[in-house]
Amino acid sequence: MDAAAHAPIGVFDSGVGGLSVLRHIRAQLPREHLLYFADSAFAPYGDKTEQVVAERSLAIAGFLVAQGAKALVVACNTATVAAIKLLRAHYPDMPIVGVEPGLKPGAAASRNGKVGVLATDGTLAGEKFLLLREQISQASNAQFLLQGCTGLADQIELGELDSDATTAMVKRYILPLLDQGVDTLVLGCTHYPLVQAAIETIVAAATPRAIVLVDTGEAVARQLGRLLLAGGKERPEGGAAALLDGYTTASGTALTVAFASLLGLAVAVQEVELGTKSADSA
Repeated sequence: MDAAAHAPIGVFDSGVGGLSVLRHIRAQLPREHLLYFADSAFAPYGDKTEQVVAERSLAIAGFLVAQGAKALVVACNTATVAAIKLLRAHYPDMPIVGVEPGLKPGAAASRNGKVGVLATDGTLAGEKFLLLREQISQASNAQFLLQGCTGLADQIELGELDSDATTAMVKRYILPLLDQGVDTLVLGCTHYPLVQAAIETIVAAATPRAIVLVDTGEAVARQLGRLLLAGGKERPEGGAAALLDGYTTASGTALTVAFASLLGLAVAVQEVELGTKSADSA
């Protein structure tokens, strides 16, 4: 065990959606120091090109590494699609975990083979996602019904988890999938578990069928733990309590409020300006 074991883990997302992953990491790895970066000034990522998102992700990773991060979690489906290969090439010795829509667990959970996938348009159009869908479909015979959820991440960024506008939007995206007979819904954006309660209410009112919701945040935390253990980078027991620091490219007050309202945490947040690092240099 070396000094690197005491270094923090960097977690980033386009905004507050990655907090749904952060809560699983805190639950499974309670001794680890954490850095959370919300690129809210640049959100949403879902309507930007993969090149732009890749460049932004490299810049954020560089910032977190400069803060001493020993591992990185790309807590954003769109950024994972666009940048995970570049990040691993740029930091070959660092544990890096991305998130992706839970197609495999969705297929495993489905009883009738019809799985609805809720995600951003950017995720659904990504080559990595399309290849994954083809592989899982062939292996499981599952039928994946894709639903782009334009604007939903934006509503969640605004803190409107249960507003009339958000409820109407969730209904518009989910009800057609239920009408097509899905028995499983994959929450394919890290923002969406933050409105899981609203989704469950809408589903219960729309159908008597049992609908499974798939959130991959727990699997991400487990994989991170495995990589830290394998690399000898787990923070040992004892010593000071685990720390959590926040960074944002937008309003520090807004992220502070999000930590409090979504996770019940009082977190010091620093506002930062971020230059973009070209993906071509990776």
